[in-house]
Amino acid sequence: MIPFKALLIPLFLLASYTAEAQKRVPDEVMKQVYEEIKTPYKYGLVMVAGDSTKMADSPSVLRKGVSWYMSYIVFDGKGYETWLAKSDDLLHWKTLGRILSFTEDTWDANQKAGYIALQDHTWSGSYKVGKFGGKYWMSYLGGASSGYEAGTLGIGMASTANHTEVQEWKVLPRPVISSKDRDVRWYDNETIFKSTVIRDKTKVLGYPFIMYYNARGSDPEKGHAPAERIAMAVSDDMVNWKRYGEAPVIDHRKGISGDAFITKMDSVWVMFYFGAFWKPQAFDRFACSYDLVNWTDWQGDDLVAPSEPYDSKYAHKPFVIKYKGVVYHFYCAVDKNDRRGIAVATSRDLGKSGLRFR
Repeated sequence: MIPFKALLIPLFLLASYTAEAQKRVPDEVMKQVYEEIKTPYKYGLVMVAGDSTKMADSPSVLRKGVSWYMSYIVFDGKGYETWLAKSDDLLHWKTLGRILSFTEDTWDANQKAGYIALQDHTWSGSYKVGKFGGKYWMSYLGGASSGYEAGTLGIGMASTANHTEVQEWKVLPRPVISSKDRDVRWYDNETIFKSTVIRDKTKVLGYPFIMYYNARGSDPEKGHAPAERIAMAVSDDMVNWKRYGEAPVIDHRKGISGDAFITKMDSVWVMFYFGAFWKPQAFDRFACSYDLVNWTDWQGDDLVAPSEPYDSKYAHKPFVIKYKGVVYHFYCAVDKNDRRGIAVATSRDLGKSGLRFR
């Protein structure tokens, strides 16, 4: 097999392209990325919330020392809380405890769904989480209403001195991105959902911190129907954020496109995300970019889609890493009874195992 990097377009060659050509990733590169990241072998569920009244969702996987950690969210009927688990092999996980819990009389009282920020985004890299200002950071979906993603949601920011200990993260008193902001756009004027934050030390966009988030919005007068799309925001300090651009970067014009996870392969940025209802069910996809703004959408097969009893309804919300030559694609699996758990698919056959819904 030709090494992966041999088929990517080197940075020095990109300089010879026109500005317009650089906005699109060539088909041959997209195919090579697909061959690198595909995970045809489903191992099974690796995390469930305990009983049928609770649902596990949205994994973030990181490494510290010789151990792996997973932050994930649990919905118990009231709202989202964020939990932490630990593993030695990426397949068997032990729950440690809560790190973002319900509160009272706050803007995020009943919704705190967290996602690790500032992780090493190098493909097959360390997957360690970096600090800023002496702290580890997490963006989260927050809201006061009780219920499944109920009410008007916004993006909050939390921090801690030790991201692998079970302790409550310190949260800011108000959302950093909201549909009530003065600079609200047509694509996020209703509510805002999951976010992911990366650190770009090169400041290609003029800022060190870049956020991708999915939001629902519309502008009927300009032909923008209600849908969930992926957009961008930027920051100098992880606290003050502003929207970047006037349009979303992923938009299928109906249904849902959301839950971006960003990695970098040589000169190519890869965005894993999920789609739903612009074709049947919910499924994981990807897009590629050279500049973090213009994304070329993959037109081929889904990376993960419903096929097993435990993910027969939805297979979505990706978090994808490569470790010791194996690609692990973590995702939220939903069965026909709407039970949710976290499953993993792999690039190599590790056997069919994992947990089962009870």
